[in-house]
Amino acid sequence: MSLSNKFKHISLIATGVVLGAALTLNYSAVAEREVEPLPVEDLRAFTEIFGKIKSDYVEPVEDKKLITEAINGMLSGLDPHSAYLDSEAFKDLQVGTQGEFGGLGIEVGMEDGFVKVVAPIEDTPAFKAGVKSGDLVIKLDDTPVKGMTLNDAVKRMRGKPGTDITLTIIRKGETKPVVVTITRAVIKIKSVKHQLVEPGYGYVRITQFQEHSGANLVDALKDLEAKNKAPLDGLVLDLRNDPGGLLNTAVAVSGTFLKQGQLVVYTDGRTEDAKMRLSASREHYLRPGENDFLKGAPAWTKTVPLVVLVNGGSASASEIVAGSLQDHKRALVVGTQTFGKGSVQTILPLNNNTAIKLTTARYFTPAGRSIQAKGITPDIVVEEGTVSASEDNKLDVREADLEKHLTNHQDRPAAAPEEQKASKDEKGEKGEKPEPGRIVAKNDYQFRQALILLKGMRFLQNR
Repeated sequence: MSLSNKFKHISLIATGVVLGAALTLNYSAVAEREVEPLPVEDLRAFTEIFGKIKSDYVEPVEDKKLITEAINGMLSGLDPHSAYLDSEAFKDLQVGTQGEFGGLGIEVGMEDGFVKVVAPIEDTPAFKAGVKSGDLVIKLDDTPVKGMTLNDAVKRMRGKPGTDITLTIIRKGETKPVVVTITRAVIKIKSVKHQLVEPGYGYVRITQFQEHSGANLVDALKDLEAKNKAPLDGLVLDLRNDPGGLLNTAVAVSGTFLKQGQLVVYTDGRTEDAKMRLSASREHYLRPGENDFLKGAPAWTKTVPLVVLVNGGSASASEIVAGSLQDHKRALVVGTQTFGKGSVQTILPLNNNTAIKLTTARYFTPAGRSIQAKGITPDIVVEEGTVSASEDNKLDVREADLEKHLTNHQDRPAAAPEEQKASKDEKGEKGEKPEPGRIVAKNDYQFRQALILLKGMRFLQNR
């Protein structure tokens, strides 16, 4: 199967099961492949245990529940991202990529049997309630989380908009659990926000890589040019706390700033379908029949000085964009080490409106770097806020912290770029919210450093 034909049948995403951990998913049909013979002795043990539960368990149990739980255990035992999706979870996953879904608005994974927050999604109930990256949820209302599967916990967090749920959270740095009551809502995410921060300099924030985020980015760049009444002198692309999204959108975002045909990402796995090379070419970011929105991008986007902001909440598709722009030396990556989510999950639909989500490949940056369990190392490290680096690191949760995570199989990691670290004494208040009418806070230290760097890059470009 050619790459272009293969791409027509896939939609790679990194948002998880609505409230799920940051992932990269590949929609695919179940293909008939040669598999090893089933282990008869192990199957005999399985049927024996199945029978004992049916006959001796303290309460009657339906066959369907036992089989479903067996499938859940088989998949969840592989790694943090493989899972069984029942019909409701599968539907929610599909709807979530359109930018609207019900719930709290958090990206989560499992750690030691508890729900661990990867990142709250901006402008959602969880974000507004103060849920933070690294929070460990130990109770949902009065029910302990220990013993639940991720899907079970997600189902409890979902619910009718307008209803409340109470989360009991263990937060590093707090001496006792934090109790937060959150009102569920229909989550509508505006994935691209922008602002002309001062004459000549623009700011674009991508909160998630949704279906239309590539086209929205182009619209934002055109609007910035119109407001500036001239091409920009510099641009900050903010991917902080962006848990990921559609991979073809990540290719489009990268392609906005790269030359036609430059490699964005490649994947490698055991099957031929898991081996792909995606470049800044229309067949790799557009669905069949779609108009090429990148043709409408201003010409200056290919050369404008560019800084990409990242942190520990930047995962998967965000890391693909940061890594590709860094490898091609198209942008300066600034901030802190990213999450390190570098594996691909394939969604395999089943014939009963359910699906399995199975890890099938790792992805690599154009220079051949695997970011799995490592993340993207910024060119210039700039910590957030006034909290010391050691305290910040304690609060972070990354792929390498997740139980049963895939290891980075590269024998020798690529040499990290030379790091420069900003003085923490110069930092502004951590977590300051922007004033009304502004997308980014004036006292956002990382952004201010990015703006200073942009002006320096512009100066050197004009010499």
